[in-house]
Amino acid sequence: MSKATTISRIFFGIFLLVFGLNGFLNFNPLPSMTEQAGEFMGALSKAGYIMPIVGILEVIVGLLLIFNKFVPLSLIVIFSIMLNAFLFHLVLDIGGIGGSLIAISLNIFLFIAYKENYKNIFKVN
Repeated sequence: MSKATTISRIFFGIFLLVFGLNGFLNFNPLPSMTEQAGEFMGALSKAGYIMPIVGILEVIVGLLLIFNKFVPLSLIVIFSIMLNAFLFHLVLDIGGIGGSLIAISLNIFLFIAYKENYKNIFKVN
């Protein structure tokens, strides 16, 4: 495993852990966003179950990445959340895209770094 992969895995894990915990502890308030983005986030929060699930998954995956456990599986589990965060900012709140761009980039970089682990998934029997 290269140093870049290890550093990226740990950084991505810390990133997810901090953002996941922030969803529960609110130590870093959300920045202001566009009206459309605020309405969308309000609807997700009002549903009552989506944001807690996202936070729990971010914390679990963050810890797994930090401690180098089940990394290929963890990357798959968190990818849909990171892709949705990136697309949310791209479409509704371009000003806040920085963090999600970093996250999706790290996720994709780590997919590539762990590509050997995914070979059997795409194997036709």
